Amino acid sequence: MTLQPGAVLRQRILVVEDEPVLRRLNIEVLVYSGYQVDAAEDGRAAWDALQANAYDLMVTDHKMPNLSGVDLLKKARAAHLALPVIMATGSLPDWSFTAYPSLRPTAVLLKPYTFEELLNTVKDVLYGVASNHPETAPPPNWQGQPLPNRLPL
Repeated sequence: MTLQPGAVLRQRILVVEDEPVLRRLNIEVLVYSGYQVDAAEDGRAAWDALQANAYDLMVTDHKMPNLSGVDLLKKARAAHLALPVIMATGSLPDWSFTAYPSLRPTAVLLKPYTFEELLNTVKDVLYGVASNHPETAPPPNWQGQPLPNRLPL
């Protein structure tokens, strides 16, 4: 990809969440903050998306139908996908991370979490990874733009 001088890439995030309301809220918060966002309703749909598209970050739940978050991480690691992962879950599968240290996500968000916690974790992960990529910059609304008190449902 050839960039024009001064061009900025927007980060593309895959949100994997089986709860429809939480999936939609996460998408809306991230889009509102300037990120490009795709979504998957379970691990199998996420795996299909990962094979078809390039992402800068994946935010995934663990307990999902068809393919758990840990199983999704196993597949991604086995395929050598260099993808930072935030596991946003109500139950952390510590045993998997102990048995398979390579499966440790880049960051963990325990449910319930706030929009600010989600955005701060996304920023920390993306800009820690993006520091080696000067053409990647924060999205336009990443700072100084307060989140609305309530997103429309």
